[in-house]
Amino acid sequence: MQNPCVPAIEVADLTQRFSTALAVDRLSLSIPPGMFYGIVGPNGAGKTTILAAVCGLRRPTAGTVRVAGHDLRTAREAALAQLGVMMDGLSLPERLTAAEILRYSAGLRGLDDGWRARAGDLLEILGLDAVPRTLIVEYSTGMRKKIGLALALLHRPRVLVLDEPFEAIDPVSARSIEHVLKQYVDAGGTVVLSSHIMDFVERNCRRVAVVVGGRVLIEGPVERVAGDSTLNERFVELVGADPVRPLEWLS
Repeated sequence: MQNPCVPAIEVADLTQRFSTALAVDRLSLSIPPGMFYGIVGPNGAGKTTILAAVCGLRRPTAGTVRVAGHDLRTAREAALAQLGVMMDGLSLPERLTAAEILRYSAGLRGLDDGWRARAGDLLEILGLDAVPRTLIVEYSTGMRKKIGLALALLHRPRVLVLDEPFEAIDPVSARSIEHVLKQYVDAGGTVVLSSHIMDFVERNCRRVAVVVGGRVLIEGPVERVAGDSTLNERFVELVGADPVRPLEWLS
């Protein structure tokens, strides 16, 4: 799907400030094409801010982002054309059904008629065909996640950027999504996701970056980062979780 010599995502010295707060501090990453890549970290570590910059949803204070070789500052349209994005907070047309919103997206992107079969497959595998007349405004958080993923995949992008894709997703749907993402990567696509589900990251991702305080604490193949323990145990060790003080009033 992409020149193997050109990184799917290349971030150099990315810095993001919000007033006096430094959310991302000179962060650099290079993610090869065809990679299942995980970004993990504690709450507030800067994961969503990093992904927002990668997707062009937030202009960084400093640094560069390239998508499939296209610089987001100087070739924004070409860079964004390579992306499928599922991020919390993205607005959806609330008064449309799942099928209608996919048709609307296909029209905006000028897709050929092949989108219809893809849309049908996505609605079926994500379980959204069971509620064909339900409007987006009536969707649960999990259903919104699923239609967001369908929208991200519909145009067969080179790179998928997913922010907490399994949040509020039931186990059956999570398994279906996992199979879809594996098939996508096997076909040459690149998945970059943030997640707190370490078991999923360890099972599927080839490389992982542990981000703390807006910086990469450690990055590399999952098995090397995890070492002799599970990724979850290694994560807790790296982040330095404080011991939980007993609450006398609960005794």
